[in-house]
Amino acid sequence: MKPLDRIFEMARANPRHIILPEGNDPRIAEAAVRLTAEGLARITLMNGPDLPGVETMDPAQAPDLEELAAVWHGMRKARGLTPEQALVDMRDPIRQAAMRVHLGQADGTVGGAVATTADTVRAALQIIGRAEGAGIVSSFFLMLACDSQTPIKGGMIFADCGLVVEPDANELASIARSAALSCQQLLNEPARVALLSFSTAGSANHPSLDKVREALALIRAAEPDLEVDGELQFDAALDDAIRAKKAPQSRLTGRPNVFIFPDLAAGNIGYKIAQRLGGLTAVGPILQGLARPANDLSRGCSVSDIVAACAVTAVQSLTTGTENGAG
Repeated sequence: MKPLDRIFEMARANPRHIILPEGNDPRIAEAAVRLTAEGLARITLMNGPDLPGVETMDPAQAPDLEELAAVWHGMRKARGLTPEQALVDMRDPIRQAAMRVHLGQADGTVGGAVATTADTVRAALQIIGRAEGAGIVSSFFLMLACDSQTPIKGGMIFADCGLVVEPDANELASIARSAALSCQQLLNEPARVALLSFSTAGSANHPSLDKVREALALIRAAEPDLEVDGELQFDAALDDAIRAKKAPQSRLTGRPNVFIFPDLAAGNIGYKIAQRLGGLTAVGPILQGLARPANDLSRGCSVSDIVAACAVTAVQSLTTGTENGAG
């Protein structure tokens, strides 16, 4: 079964409650109809048209608006937030959607077709917050090699390609550990993690490589059973024969399904090359390390992109949300 089909199957098996705060965008409205019709999620559409089977709401007129604002004020009053500004903030659909997820009224939220990444991620960070034990909130792309022309098949996680610009060793280790968990959640297979760079197993020396080597040590200390290695050049990571020559002591037992880039420049360039030249399908960026799922969309996203992101969000919530769906 193709990885995305498997994700859809997992979402259908236990439909989750997802809020889409940008219902005034026709793509979001169409995606809401598809998600509902295909049984992938129970959708609440903010500021959207009346659609069959889809709950709609006006966040500015929500009957519990003052209660939401009171919670938000309590969370931020030490930082100078006034009750009046809290009420203004909670009328914003992106923030209100995040608050409803935070309170367990929904299992996840997906936005960013209209709002900027900065606004979408800021709401998630400030309101939903980090998961217990997560050192940093980061992102990944689910890379799907399902086309008949691609040299390999299956799914992979590329991280971080969309959020953390210049991670230090601790942050890189956290990104890798979160990505391994994302792999297990979405691909339903044990993670095999490669920390990428321009050197393989000490073939070069440079200060940037020290960060990767330190991150590897931190990961192994925290999760000794996780299959992880680095630093590795991409060819050595991908190809078992090349890795056997360049890194004969590698602990990887097969092709990695999680690729960790040393910084955002490398990650963003890498996933776009894989997408545009390699023919892989990229789903994301998907946020990881949050207490509950909230994900960002590209403002150029298609309806299919939105449906895929919502299905991924639903599957993420299976390990972070309530047992039978919130709300």
